[in-house]
Amino acid sequence: MLGSGPGHMRGTMTGQETFDVAVIGGGIAGVSAAAELAQDLRVVLLEAETQPGYHATGRSAAILAQTYGPPVIRRLTQAASKVFEAPPEGFPDGPLVSPRGLVRFASAENIDAVRAEFEATAADASLTWLEPAALEARVPLLRKGYAAGGFVNDAAQDIDVHALLTGYLRQFRARGGEVRTGAPVRGLVRKGTGWELRTGAGTIQAGILVNAAGAWADAVAGMAGVARQGLDPRRRSAITFEAPRGCDTAALPMLVGGDEDFYLKPEAGRLMASPADATSSAPCDARPEEIDIAVCVDRITRAFDLDVRRILSSWAGLRTFAPDGSPVCGFDPEQGNFFWLAGQGGYGVQTAPALAALAAALIRGGTPEGDLADRSLLRDLAPGRFDATVTG
Repeated sequence: MLGSGPGHMRGTMTGQETFDVAVIGGGIAGVSAAAELAQDLRVVLLEAETQPGYHATGRSAAILAQTYGPPVIRRLTQAASKVFEAPPEGFPDGPLVSPRGLVRFASAENIDAVRAEFEATAADASLTWLEPAALEARVPLLRKGYAAGGFVNDAAQDIDVHALLTGYLRQFRARGGEVRTGAPVRGLVRKGTGWELRTGAGTIQAGILVNAAGAWADAVAGMAGVARQGLDPRRRSAITFEAPRGCDTAALPMLVGGDEDFYLKPEAGRLMASPADATSSAPCDARPEEIDIAVCVDRITRAFDLDVRRILSSWAGLRTFAPDGSPVCGFDPEQGNFFWLAGQGGYGVQTAPALAALAAALIRGGTPEGDLADRSLLRDLAPGRFDATVTG
């Protein structure tokens, strides 16, 4: 879609700043895509808050597990792995991932579903099925008799979200990209073949818009007169509390319940837990509800031999889902200069490197490479693949 070469659209006929691409949204999706595009294009990154990564990215319990999530997510995670394994130039020193492991277990009422999940991915040598006794030996925190079985993914790794976001921001700025914080988009107007963006930090022009606004992505589309994709922001809550005396949190894997209705994970020497809630919400700065915190404590203490006497912190974030659960990545079918990068559904961190590379290739009019070149993947991600609601 765009010609190559730095500063392709530096000229200004109106006195306003002009960019090749304006990326709306400073979460990991927008920051990573902006960094990829800034290699040869003039890019501005617009974030409504005072810092990038304020919303879902900064509240993520990210883990890299290539067998976790629906098929499209697993394919994107596989494609993203090379960045996590070998961070590109310009990233902070040190690894982006560290060993963690993941245990998926179930009580008797859910064991069949978990067993079927294991068998569907059993070809992956990193998965091992454990009967109850072996599972309790592996996870001493489990209440005796609770789990009827489960499986272990020893290859699962923690993702250093801060290092990932910082790395992409550093890369973006080194390539000449401009970050505008405190710059909510208040108006979008088509101007010739491009766009005029009225923001809290002034008015600019751009040839292409990248809509990476997370929970606000459909609202941004409506502002631009583009058909919404039916995105559904859903609240996810979490708490932290002290680990019991003698618990080696460094050796504890992430623990996910049978219906994925709770999880427990080490966090900076403490324990983090979530009821895995997914309550639809208007786009907002999410806050935890008391009922969700109570449900979390109840589910955790039924499954684990834990006494949650004092909650040290609690928070919530919004994970945004498309109607079919797969991300939306591609040019809008009706508005050719409007690019969707949204609906990651809680997998935004682990898929960011792959979706950023894919978005950059499509925006440049090139062909995605490697694992991203599959046309079926592009169809699975394409905007407009489900019924969209037109709005002005």
